[in-house]
Amino acid sequence: MRVVFSSQLFLFLFLPFFLLIYYLTPSRHRNLAALFASLIFYAWGAPRFVFVLVGCAVLDYNLSHGVYRARKPAARKGWLTVSLVLNIGLLAFFKYANFGVEQFNGLLHALGLAPMAWTRVALPIGISFFIFHKISYMMDVYRGVTAPARRFSTYLLYLVFFPQLIAGPIIRYHDVAGQLDYRRHSSERFLSGIWRFCRGLGKKVLIANALGEVVDSLFQTTFATVTPLHAWIGMLSYAFQIYFDFSGYSDMAIGLGRMAGIEFLENFNEPYTATSFTDFWRRWHISLSNFMREYLYIPLGGNRVAPWRAYLNLWIVFLISGLWHGAAWTFVAWGAFHGLFLTLDKFFWLRLSARLPKLITVPLTFVLILVGWTLFRSDHIGEAGALLLRMLAVTHASQPPPLWADVISHRATLVFWLAALISFAPAVPAVRSLLVRASAAKTTGIWVARHALALVLLILSVCSLANANFNPFIYFRF
Repeated sequence: MRVVFSSQLFLFLFLPFFLLIYYLTPSRHRNLAALFASLIFYAWGAPRFVFVLVGCAVLDYNLSHGVYRARKPAARKGWLTVSLVLNIGLLAFFKYANFGVEQFNGLLHALGLAPMAWTRVALPIGISFFIFHKISYMMDVYRGVTAPARRFSTYLLYLVFFPQLIAGPIIRYHDVAGQLDYRRHSSERFLSGIWRFCRGLGKKVLIANALGEVVDSLFQTTFATVTPLHAWIGMLSYAFQIYFDFSGYSDMAIGLGRMAGIEFLENFNEPYTATSFTDFWRRWHISLSNFMREYLYIPLGGNRVAPWRAYLNLWIVFLISGLWHGAAWTFVAWGAFHGLFLTLDKFFWLRLSARLPKLITVPLTFVLILVGWTLFRSDHIGEAGALLLRMLAVTHASQPPPLWADVISHRATLVFWLAALISFAPAVPAVRSLLVRASAAKTTGIWVARHALALVLLILSVCSLANANFNPFIYFRF
């Protein structure tokens, strides 16, 4: 069993013991306390892979110092190339070897040949985020943005610090390097971390998990019997589920970081209020967008090339982004789908949408994003196509149309509309202004209300966890 943030094991055993030991440890040794706790956190669910993780970290730590000490550009590039080849090769082996062999065996079968024997490779949890952190670190050292970590323990803590180890956010080394060497602790920051953690816990347990049951019921049903109402409710529930699941994890990671005195950058900013795909990717999984732009899109030439090449760069970035999310053609198609609409943004939509009211651009963008989520959630392209046909009522269901209550329970209905309100209300200017003022307010009343709400969310989440099965975060599998 893994120690996940939304589990009673984490809430009542791991986290209290970590905070107790961390703050009883002298300041100069707190990095070691955090490192020890992080390795235990990872090894609890994946004891074998912790040795792979540490071994790779040793290698990259030494390669980074090779880059830093090298004086000739060719030597610096050589050290970097070795690191990139090893890291990308490691990711390709663990994440894509099974997929590659399956495709190859499919080709052999079509040719009437015997399949290749293969023992499936287990996917280390969080490997995508772990590798991206390593690449970010090496690129920062190579570019001279930062010096390599002076101690291996500091570098290893950057990689494995448990709040962001499994599912991000993707933290660039230069954003936290100073905090790893020295950080100030305060009761204000600690209490802010508690509020942020409880908010994320509520998002995951009270909203995402409840809507996940609706989504699972849709995908466990034969699509021939699914009506448009059922299909739309299911996919809208999935859009809310994945947002509240992943943004909830990010909130919890940011909150845990603050409790330890470390500030992570934001990873979500009301993505469903976006007016275009370009705007969406400025708001959704911001750390991944920053990584792809800084370490892939700009090195490919970014916008500093001919228009056709800039469009090609966008497609390359989002095809890779899709494949990064999983070894399946559905993820590749999802990446291509987003690449297409980002290209259309540059062609005409950004100019046109600037002249249109949000009442048009926000719903239109959300519906298109929802189409992309059908690819993301489906097991194969055919399943996604069948579901989209049902949503568009192109084919007829073999069963009579259900009532709303036949598709979604009363509790899930309440959660559904709450999720919709939280997702879309900030697009209304008056609501946006109110939220900004409340966030900036430092009054005693706001402080008390916020922490009272945190306590309520914690109690409700714990009660829900007591009656629920293990439900990991969606992004754990990436």
